[in-house]
Amino acid sequence: MTTTTALRVGPIDPAVLAQLRARDDAGRPPVLSVDEDGGAPLRCCLTRARPGERIALLSYAPLRRWAGETGAEPGPYDEVGPVFVHAEACPGAGPAWPAGFHGSERVLRAYDRRGHILGGTVVTPDTAEAAARELLADPEVALVHVRAVEFGCFLHEVRRG
Repeated sequence: MTTTTALRVGPIDPAVLAQLRARDDAGRPPVLSVDEDGGAPLRCCLTRARPGERIALLSYAPLRRWAGETGAEPGPYDEVGPVFVHAEACPGAGPAWPAGFHGSERVLRAYDRRGHILGGTVVTPDTAEAAARELLADPEVALVHVRAVEFGCFLHEVRRG
């Protein structure tokens, strides 16, 4: 009998976004702009910016927040990287896999309970959700990050639902 691991997809939490929009995880104010052409991957709502939308580019440390919740100590894995978000608060995203958000290959990076990398896999938009379920079926995996292949940027997290 095959079991299916329920997933909970996590955009950046609205309370965290409020803090980041004032001062990001690198201690700087966000860089505000208008996405003239649209398409920036927004980590607040897991959608793509529409042409002409105001967005912010800021530094975010995703493992830092998770470690604060769980008591994990990621050490050198507590990296800070760039993310795009709406410049102002938005409705956010639900816990389901974000249809249409992943337009190209992605890297799924698995972390253990300490916040250390266990491994990863490159996926396509068609295989990403199933691969995340497979990674989280392993009891050693506590959390999965979905990242861009080209730049390594954090896109969203995935936890057991």
